[in-house]
Amino acid sequence: MKLVVQIPCLNEEETLPLVLASIPDVVPGIDEVVVVVVDDGSTDRTVEVARAMGVRHFVHHRRNEGLARSFTDGVTYALSIGADIVVNTDGDNQYPQNRIADLVAPIVRGDADIVIADRQVQLIEHFSPSKKRLQQLGSYVVNRAAGTELPDAASGFRAYSRESLIRLNTVTRFSYCMETIIQAGYKRMAIASVPVVTNPKTRESRLFGSTREHVLRSGSAIVRAYVMYRPYMIFGWLAGLFGVLGLLPYLRYAYLEASGDGGGHLQSLVLGTALVLMACLSLMLGIVADLIRTNRSLIETNLEHTKRARFEGSADRTAALPAGVR
Repeated sequence: MKLVVQIPCLNEEETLPLVLASIPDVVPGIDEVVVVVVDDGSTDRTVEVARAMGVRHFVHHRRNEGLARSFTDGVTYALSIGADIVVNTDGDNQYPQNRIADLVAPIVRGDADIVIADRQVQLIEHFSPSKKRLQQLGSYVVNRAAGTELPDAASGFRAYSRESLIRLNTVTRFSYCMETIIQAGYKRMAIASVPVVTNPKTRESRLFGSTREHVLRSGSAIVRAYVMYRPYMIFGWLAGLFGVLGLLPYLRYAYLEASGDGGGHLQSLVLGTALVLMACLSLMLGIVADLIRTNRSLIETNLEHTKRARFEGSADRTAALPAGVR
């Protein structure tokens, strides 16, 4: 089996040597370990440092394209060179690369399609209490959407089987973490979790500028993925909520009319009508969204076949890479 460890990097010349030095050369159940550095538009010596430490596989972006695109292009390259398992880690040395063997073990045994490292957020000293609560809340929301029970859904230290990567498709430009879990849950993949202890903090996160931005962008990514795969849940709840709220003004008007004081309360009928119309609109949007979901499922099935033909049916796995991957 071939294991590819991909490292998305943006100006990581100082910390990348720590990451590369801690990646194990021998992993039980693995015949070959290959390291791929995804250079997301670095302007420092990240690439030179990686080459000096023996890295021979790179994915280059001419400018910064974001973590999600770096993950996707790294996966595309990994599959093209015959990866059976792909581990994603970070270039800031946040994650303990010496635990890669534990991370891939459930996939090697055939017990899981995806394994996500549990950073045990409550033990991370540089996380503020509010950030810890937000991380826990985010994991709870994602687990509700995906039907999973993962303690740390936001962790980027992950292992994916080849089969899972062929079936998954990332569309968000912010972070793939939440979206891939919701997709995997919807597609009934086996997801496992392995507890790890993170390394000391080396720098501030470059993924977002503030906690508020992180919450807003993560929330929008979760909602978007939820709407794509379970639209009937969101629009069904909205239709039910507006429907119940719409009945209350009608009941109020009926009560006042029965008591002989209904003539001057036509605003109750107007409000009730508006809310009922919103309920009907939510119901119709739910039907349309569910039809789009069905169409997306068919497209993803077709895309899965295309990926299999490209990555499994070609003798030359490095041919025909997309723009930006070389």
